[in-house]
Amino acid sequence: MTRPYLDIQHLNKHFGSFQALKEISLAVEQGEFVCFLGPSGCGKTTLLRAIAGLDLPDGGEIWQGGRNISRLPPQQRDFGIVFQSYALFPNLTVAQNIAFGLENQGQDKESIQQKVQHWLALVGLEAQSHKYPSQISGGQQQRVALARALALSPGLLLLDEPLSALDALVRTHLSSEIRALQQRLGITTIMVTHDQEEALTMADRIVVMEGGRIVQVGTPQEIYHRPASRFVASFVGTMNFLDALVLSPQQVRLNEQPLALANRAAAGSKLQIAIRPEAISLTPPAQSGLQAEVTQVEFLGATQRLICSAQTYLGPQQVLVQGPNDEQTQWRTGMACSLHWPANAVQCFDGEAL
Repeated sequence: MTRPYLDIQHLNKHFGSFQALKEISLAVEQGEFVCFLGPSGCGKTTLLRAIAGLDLPDGGEIWQGGRNISRLPPQQRDFGIVFQSYALFPNLTVAQNIAFGLENQGQDKESIQQKVQHWLALVGLEAQSHKYPSQISGGQQQRVALARALALSPGLLLLDEPLSALDALVRTHLSSEIRALQQRLGITTIMVTHDQEEALTMADRIVVMEGGRIVQVGTPQEIYHRPASRFVASFVGTMNFLDALVLSPQQVRLNEQPLALANRAAAGSKLQIAIRPEAISLTPPAQSGLQAEVTQVEFLGATQRLICSAQTYLGPQQVLVQGPNDEQTQWRTGMACSLHWPANAVQCFDGEAL
């Protein structure tokens, strides 16, 4: 059986008494774009640095392209890296920054010039080639850092929160550019981010981390629609968590109408069910559905967000609803309503009783 392009096996890393990585195992295929996603301190940057050889692991192995790189220094590994801080040489022009690594490899001047021109064109910076980093914008500096990393034709591209220092509009535009460039080149890419939107829009697969462990690996659709734990459900996207009463191993109840959910909790105990805001629809008060009152309305352009106070067996609970901004139905604070959702939009997390 052939190995995946990047094969991480049982990786552990300590900083003194603190264990930053705990038995990390992960396979990344050739040409994949993988995002390490998680809150600060979860171990995602430590894992990236271990792959780069900047922090050697205490145990476990890392294989890249069939080669064991676990103990190799960074210069003997096949990767390009782009940092959050860009790390450009301030005394070199844009073109000279891109040429730097090629010159260190001892390539001839004509070849270097051709490659620099190629990458300047690819990242749209031909007109800025003579300028210094301080003379161009943050987004342009990040493009230079990306071109410098890719000019060396690495087998693996590592991105350490490359967009977090940019403003929202530039970040959105550059994320699309990076993804399009990665797909065009077919280069295996790993990006560290704490921004769920970046991960959802850019990645082929997302690796969600918590407390030094991988808690779920999946496509953006799998992570969003089928979170493996309450932590993943709460960290990725917006989620309603509602306390519910367990009637039997097959029934959970919010109000008079039972919900058909398989769970292993004992009858009479409490669980939390999870529903995405966009899965919920509002209607005028009706016998069916969960009875509620609109307590807040937020206009978001094409969509609207409503906060409702729902009447449940366990008392009033807040429910967030998000949907199209329909001018025909004007919801206002204080209006009564019924909340509805399809059965497959509800998830119950076993073992997380209140």
